[in-house]
Amino acid sequence: MESKPMKILIIEDDINDCNSFRICASNRQDIEIVAITDSDIEAIQLVKTKHPEGIVLDLELNNSLSGSTDSFEFLSSLKKLNLNYEPIVIVTTHVNSKRTYEILHRNGVELILYKDHPKYSSDHVLNNFINLRKLSNTNKIPTIQEVIESDEEKISKIINSQMDLIGVTSKLKGREYLHDAIMYLLQNKGNNTNVIQYLTNKYKKSGTTITNGIQNAIIHAWRIMPTEDLEKYYTARINYETGIPTPMEFIYYYVDKIKKMI
Repeated sequence: MESKPMKILIIEDDINDCNSFRICASNRQDIEIVAITDSDIEAIQLVKTKHPEGIVLDLELNNSLSGSTDSFEFLSSLKKLNLNYEPIVIVTTHVNSKRTYEILHRNGVELILYKDHPKYSSDHVLNNFINLRKLSNTNKIPTIQEVIESDEEKISKIINSQMDLIGVTSKLKGREYLHDAIMYLLQNKGNNTNVIQYLTNKYKKSGTTITNGIQNAIIHAWRIMPTEDLEKYYTARINYETGIPTPMEFIYYYVDKIKKMI
């Protein structure tokens, strides 16, 4: 039995269908709806931030306030994300076309459910997600959460290793800020949230406190480490007047460096 509910993203523009999914999910322990949107553009951003295990995709987004009314564009954009896992996509549609269904399957759709079928319901859609999840587990495919946690652990170890190499020790509070800032930027490419603002929200500290903590960790490293080691492991240019990188220069240097390593 699954210990965690299956995370589902709903892409649907019919308000009645959206409400139906909400009600059904609220009465179940095995499903969690992480977001509902009528925009294929917003949906791509939600996939990157919410990591849904399953996606309900309405084929005709006729009432969408933004994005395309053709859900094929979403499937194309989803492939371009190059995710390290494959979310289960179930298309819901009023269209009954063998040719359309064949195209959808070729584009990675696991299942197509005809909305005008007598047995169609929100619960029926969600039940199919659970059945497909069980089938995946039977084939010993790791869960989405396991994949995400494994990748996060790998990236975290690389960040910590890089900090150790230049003397930003784990005893420094700024080390924790640096770790989380680098991790955040690696996982949220294109997110408009300022990284310092992200850290202030997480740690409930002022932006000045966060920035000073990071700056002090950098100063500590440049004070105790041999110059040859710093030049070997930190190859970006440094302002000759200050002799050390700024917090944002330091953070983005390691974002770019670690991105190439993973």
